Amino acid sequence: MSEVKKIATRESYGNALAELGRKYENLVVLDADLAGATKTGTFLKAFPERHIDCGIAECNMMGIAAGLSTTGKVPFASTFAMFAAGRAFEQVRNSIGYPHLNVKIGATHAGISVGEDGATHQCNEDLALMRTIPGMIILNPSDDIEAKAAVEAAYLHDGPVYLRFGRLPVPVINDRPGYQFEIGRGIVLKEGTDVSIIATGLEVSESLLAAEMLAKDGISAEVINIHTIKPIDAELIIAAAKKTGKVVTVEEDSVIGGLGSAVCDVLSENIPTPVLKIGVNDVFGESGPAQKLIHKYGLDAEGICRKVKAFIRK
Repeated sequence: MSEVKKIATRESYGNALAELGRKYENLVVLDADLAGATKTGTFLKAFPERHIDCGIAECNMMGIAAGLSTTGKVPFASTFAMFAAGRAFEQVRNSIGYPHLNVKIGATHAGISVGEDGATHQCNEDLALMRTIPGMIILNPSDDIEAKAAVEAAYLHDGPVYLRFGRLPVPVINDRPGYQFEIGRGIVLKEGTDVSIIATGLEVSESLLAAEMLAKDGISAEVINIHTIKPIDAELIIAAAKKTGKVVTVEEDSVIGGLGSAVCDVLSENIPTPVLKIGVNDVFGESGPAQKLIHKYGLDAEGICRKVKAFIRK
């Protein structure tokens, strides 16, 4: 993975929208005065008549998206995760989720890797918030290829979808023969026998690197990519627990209510298993370069490796 291409999934989102705009004439894009940052500006250049800048009024944008969806349009409402899941939660819940409307929410700049924008913009709570909305699909892609596939899968799905994208460029890891994206289906990226590392988003590539480090210490780690947080691939998670007997979840968001909680829900009901949740531990973030924050909070390969080894020793 040393020479792989890196691209931020927010870039992938913008590129995918422009590509799909040529394919689907009823696709429209809404933004809240952040087209440059969310990369929906790419769509705006190609289809200015199908792009609506709602201004810094995220709650109103969700209402407009809801209305458009009732006319046969498929709107992608785009803004930072902090504003999509946080500021506009009521509108997402009541105007989109409750009537189960066909609205797609493109939430960029998620997680602590937002970096210098600091705690106010580092949304680590969005997965937990969106998981509570009945019928909401949650997609958290790990790289450029998966992000583009997720956007089209969201378009084709009938109902509300929350798409989570990052600001930090991440390695392309899914450029392999036979790759196929399917909502609700996880992917085993590496086989292992001692521990199952279940990761999502940018933490998938870090977990793969951690598995290489663990192998040097004689630890065989299985790595699983869970790109769909809801509905989660319970069958794959149960199989992993049966295979290794130990599960580690890795996510770039709060350990409360996110991927780790979803995995624990599955395991506690089906096959109680020791679980270590790696993520943001009930704290706010802080301002700083993204890579340094990832390292400080133990979310890079080195931190994951260290925590997994300590977990196994127990």
